[in-house]
Order: sequence, then C-alpha cells, then structure tokens
Amino acid sequence: MNLKYKLADDAKPQVSLLIIATLISIGIWVVSWFFPFANYIVYPLQLFATFVHEGSHVLAAIMTGGSVKSLTVSPDTSGVVWSLTNSQLSQGIISSAGYLGTTVFGIILLIWFRYNFSSRNALYSSSAFVGIMTLVFGLLAPAFNMFNSKVGFGSVIFTVVSGTVLTAGLFAIAKYANMKWVNFSLAFLAVQCLLNAVFSLKTLFLISSTTTTHSDAANMAQVTGIPALVWVLIWIALSVVMISVGLRFYAVSQKGKHDLPFED
Repeated sequence: MNLKYKLADDAKPQVSLLIIATLISIGIWVVSWFFPFANYIVYPLQLFATFVHEGSHVLAAIMTGGSVKSLTVSPDTSGVVWSLTNSQLSQGIISSAGYLGTTVFGIILLIWFRYNFSSRNALYSSSAFVGIMTLVFGLLAPAFNMFNSKVGFGSVIFTVVSGTVLTAGLFAIAKYANMKWVNFSLAFLAVQCLLNAVFSLKTLFLISSTTTTHSDAANMAQVTGIPALVWVLIWIALSVVMISVGLRFYAVSQKGKHDLPFED
C-alpha cells in the first residue's frame, strides 16, 4: 500500500506562511511552559478563540429555537453563554457546538486561505462576527435581561471592551495592512483556532477525568446520562477527523477551480 502523501504544487505558496504561523504558535506555547508571561503575546488570539467558542454556542441556540440571555468572556479566556432551550436535543447540540465550532471555524479559514479567496474579506468577516457577538449578546442581551441575568457588571464590561478591541484590531489589519501581513494574519488566526480547540479539549479531558467541575461535557452528561469524559473523547475524535479532512482539502490541487494569484 502506498502511503506517500504529496502536497500539490499550487498549495506551496500558502503552506510557507502556514508553517511559519504554526511554528511561531507552537514556539510560544513551549516557551510559556517556562515563562508564563509569553502567553500574553497570543492573549488577544486566545480571546478571539473564546469569542468563536461562545459564539458557536449562540448560533447553535438560535438555530435550534432557543434564546440567548448573555455571552460573557473572562480575563482568564474562559467564557459562558446563558441560553434557554426547548428540548434536551437542543441542549446537547448547544453544548457540543463550542469546541467543534472552534474547530470548524479554523478549518473554514484554512480552506478560505488555501483557495485564494480574499484574505481581507475573511478578516472583515471575523471582525464582524466578534462585533455582532459583542454588541448583541455581550451588551444588549444582558441589558434586556438584567433583572433575570446571572452575569455580573464586571463580566459585561470586560466582554464589551475585549470584543470591541478585537473587532477594531481585525478590521484595521484587513483595511490597512500590507497584503503579506494580511495573509499571515489569516493563517495565524486559523492555526490559533485549531490549536486552541485541541488544547482546550486536552484541558477539558483532564478536568473531566479528575473533577466534577461545570463544563460543556458536564452539560452533555446531564442531558444524555453518558459520562462527561466519554463526550470529551467523542469531541476529540470528531475534531481530529475534521482537521484531517480540512488538511486534505488544503493539500490537493485546485487547478481549474480558481486562478487568482496568492498575492492578490
């Protein structure tokens, strides 16, 4: 059986930036073991991944007929979405959407990057996503539900401030940065989303195997009766499969599909 894996020639220009973004991300992660302050270098990107995670919960709630009372992001990069659902199936979908949604978002950015769609538009769209989540669900939703909300004023303030800064930062890069930096930023953003999803699932595995701390996996256990640790393993398996499929799309030739040069 031939197991050789060949990268398409027309994928190589993007791969160079992707490899650099990956090496930098992993390098910062390794350095942070010895020098925790190194985490602050990618702190905005960790917050971005949290907005994607919590935003995935929000989208799942809306698509399954539920309502969202608030979305909050904390300084430690954790987040919470308070929602009302009408069924256990809906609750299960919402609970699963966070980690899997972050993985899907990263894969979409990878494929967008690979197929030479506008990197600026991808950053504009990412900026708009964070901005909408911040304004509608981070600010307006808690305000409308202030008497029934479990969210503290400080949490709302941090969510709004961090979301506004991220929205403005992504928009500024998309509008004003040189195209090479725009492409690198998109690659770096995609890598950070995927790494964040993987590392977060690793952390969730350790939490679920040693404690009974409230988490998405604990929610799934409550809804289904299946242990939280099993759900973590299922999400890890699904994430690995999705990333593998995404990388496969990334590696194959796109000749005949798009003829836009990578620099455009």
